[in-house]
Amino acid sequence: MTTSSGSVKNAIPPTLVSNLHQVFLNRNPTKEEEESNHQTKNNAEPSHSHSHSHSQFSSSSSTEDTVLDGSSKPVVLITNSDGIDSSGLTHLVDALLRQGLYDIHVCVPQSDKSVSGHSVTLRETVEASSAEISGAAAFEVSGSPVDCVSLALSGALFSGSRPTLVISGINRGTSCGHLMFYSGVVAGAREALLCGVPSLSISVNWKKDESQETDFKDAVVLCLPLINAAIRDIVKGTFPKSCFLNIEIPTSPLSSKGFKLTKQSMWRSTPNWQAVSTTRYPPGHFLASKQGLGLQFAQIGRDASTAGAARKLTTQRKNLEIVESIGAAGKPDSNRIKKYFRLEFLEKQREDIDDNLDYGALESGFVAVTALSLSPHTEKNIQMAVSDWISSVLPSEQ
Repeated sequence: MTTSSGSVKNAIPPTLVSNLHQVFLNRNPTKEEEESNHQTKNNAEPSHSHSHSHSQFSSSSSTEDTVLDGSSKPVVLITNSDGIDSSGLTHLVDALLRQGLYDIHVCVPQSDKSVSGHSVTLRETVEASSAEISGAAAFEVSGSPVDCVSLALSGALFSGSRPTLVISGINRGTSCGHLMFYSGVVAGAREALLCGVPSLSISVNWKKDESQETDFKDAVVLCLPLINAAIRDIVKGTFPKSCFLNIEIPTSPLSSKGFKLTKQSMWRSTPNWQAVSTTRYPPGHFLASKQGLGLQFAQIGRDASTAGAARKLTTQRKNLEIVESIGAAGKPDSNRIKKYFRLEFLEKQREDIDDNLDYGALESGFVAVTALSLSPHTEKNIQMAVSDWISSVLPSEQ
């Protein structure tokens, strides 16, 4: 909600805030912090800035084109890995538009790219098709979430100001632990950071027979104050830089125990490769699917100028071809053995978990907020900067 002057309020109920206050108290204050605190106590008009971690915050000059003075609205770019029709995207865009505070750009994959990781489409033509979302400029892209963010931030797709914030999500399913390396939604936020734009990735811990579509609407209610605070502080220059925030929302979001600052865990799902019978799925079945077994189709007419580099096979699908690797070139099909497999991820049984780590906190019912950087060498400083920022926007329990 907003005041009459347009400033953003962050009215998160105290019951939604868990251990953050204790996290801040447990940090050993630096000498500079102690001096700052002493100065604040003797100042009639106390300052709320955190000078000791200034190096971890965005500079205000990076947001000079997006100000909250009424002359222009900050641009928020939203992407995901599930596509244009996902409930998480729909509820998030709707909530942001209803506030009337931001210009919303949407750029999402044309098809489900949930486990695409940080893949990009190189030396292939990418199609961007306009999509109908009332109140927002929206496109579907024939590529990965990383392609969507990279294209959207390039200036070639959208006109106007550079986005103030990129939000990737809201994703159906957790992206905790090692799943972050596979996750397309996390990769979308990471690409934004690589391009110099602050970002958030948001996921809901979706569980079969327990979760429901309304969970996405509740997830938006839960994290919207944090989104508003992030945009406000990016414009002010007080949002942590050199990292993006991965927000994991538990099943039944409004029953969560509160927000918890966490670290990335080592948790992962178990990859399970299953052999697929060719009698059940004849070879033509795989060739007819753009995603079957990861085969990459290219339009006919591409010039294969290097002789022997690749061999083109004619398929039953018109205007498509498969380009085989160099190692397979020249080998007759009659002497080759072909096998087909399908990958699934199996969840491990719950073990002893640490709720100071993302997966443990999520399974214990907390909203896990994890700061992810591009360099592991800055983890300690980033963790401190994020702690300071969150403590300023989320009220602690009294």
